[in-house]
Amino acid sequence: MKKKYKYSKIIRNWLLLGLIMLVGQVVIGGITRLTGSGLSITRWDIITGVIPPLNAEQWVEAFELYKETPQFQKINSMFTINEFKFIYFWEYFHRLWVRSLGFIFLIPFIIFVVKKQIDSYLIKRLGLVVFLTVLTASAGWIMVQSGLINRPWVNAYKLTIHFILALLVFAAMVKTVADVYGFGSARKINRKSFVTVVLSVTFVQLIFAGLLAGMRGGLYYPTWPDMNGEFVPNVLLNSTHWNWGNMINYDTYLFAPAFVQFTHRMLAYVLAALTFYMFFKLKPYVELSSRRWINYLSVLVVLQIVLGVLTVINVNGKIPLFYGVSHQLVGLLYFMSLLFLLFSVRNYKT
Repeated sequence: MKKKYKYSKIIRNWLLLGLIMLVGQVVIGGITRLTGSGLSITRWDIITGVIPPLNAEQWVEAFELYKETPQFQKINSMFTINEFKFIYFWEYFHRLWVRSLGFIFLIPFIIFVVKKQIDSYLIKRLGLVVFLTVLTASAGWIMVQSGLINRPWVNAYKLTIHFILALLVFAAMVKTVADVYGFGSARKINRKSFVTVVLSVTFVQLIFAGLLAGMRGGLYYPTWPDMNGEFVPNVLLNSTHWNWGNMINYDTYLFAPAFVQFTHRMLAYVLAALTFYMFFKLKPYVELSSRRWINYLSVLVVLQIVLGVLTVINVNGKIPLFYGVSHQLVGLLYFMSLLFLLFSVRNYKT
C-alpha cells in the first residue's frame, strides 16, 4: 500500500454514503427476489422508466404486459391488479435505487474532478466501480430476460453472475473507502495470508448462495441439522447423478438443489471454524483497529448461521421474507468486514 494520502471529509463521507447505498441495493434486490417481483416490469427504459404508471389506464397497460410472461401464465394467473402493483413496486424501487445511486455518484464526481479535489488514483478507482456497475446492470437485464421466455423464474446461473458482479462492485467500493480512510498497518502482519484464505472461501460461499437463491434450493430441504432426515441427501450418493445435465435441469431434478444446499451448509461450518481461528490466533498480532473487525466477524458468522437455520426451518412453500433478507444482509456485512480486515492489516510506508 502506498503512503497515506489525505482526502477531505466531504469526499470521505460521500464515498461512505455510496457504500451504504450499495448495501441497500443488495438488500432491496433480495426483497425483490423473495417477493417474486423481478419479472413484473418487462421493459428496461433508462429515461422513461423513472416514471411509474400514474393512472388506471397506465396500470392496466403494465399489467397486460406482465400477463404475457410465463410467470403470470404458470404461477400468478389469479393475480389481481392490486397484487400486481405490490410486486411492481419492489422491482420499480430496485431500479430507482440503482438510478439514484448513479445520480448521487455522478454529479459530485464531476464536480470533484473539475475542482481537482480528487487525485488520479481515486479517479481510476471510481472508474473501476462505474465500469463494474455497468456490467452488473447489463447482467441484471440479461437475467430478467431469461425469465420472460418459457420459464417463470430467472435463470439461476445468470442470477448468480449478476450477484457476483454486484459483489465485485461492492468489493471495489470497499477498497476505495479503505484507501480514502487510510486503512493499513504501520507494521508488517505475517498472518495476513490467512485472511486472504478466509476471503477466498467466503467468495466461493457467496457463489453457492447465489446458486441456492436462483434454484430456490431452500424449498427442497426445509430441515436442520439434517436434510429431510439425512446428513447427505441420497441423490448425492449415486455417482450416476453427477453430470452437467442434472446441474442444468435444476427445475426438474433434485440433484442440483441438493448439491448446492449441502455445499452451502458445509461451507458455513468451515467459515465459522476459520473465523474463530482468526479470533484466537490472529487477533493478538494485529493492531486495535483490526481487532475490532475480527470481533465483528465473530459475531456476524454466528448470527449468519442462526439466520440461515431460521430461514430453512421456517420455509412454508416459500422462503420467509424477513429471515431470508436478514440472512443475505448479514452475509454481505460479513464479506464487507472481512475485506476491511484485509485492508487494515496491509502494510503502508510511513
